[in-house]
Amino acid sequence: MLDKEFNLHDIVEMKKPHPCGTNRWKIIRMGMDIRIKCEGCAHSVLMPRKEFVRKLKKVLVKHGE
Repeated sequence: MLDKEFNLHDIVEMKKPHPCGTNRWKIIRMGMDIRIKCEGCAHSVLMPRKEFVRKLKKVLVKHGE
C-alpha cells in the first residue's frame, strides 16, 4: 500500500467532496484521531487515523510551502 505522507496544517483532498461543495480540508489535529476542517464552510470532522488514510486522495499543499 502506498504510504501517504501528511503533516499538521497540510491542505488535503479527500475521495468524496463535502456537502458544501468544497473538497479542500486542512489538518488541524493529529494523533490517534485526525481532525480536519473544511476550507469552504469551516465544519470540522474527527476521524480515526486508519479511516483518514483510507479516505485521503492526495495532499494538495504542504505546510510551509
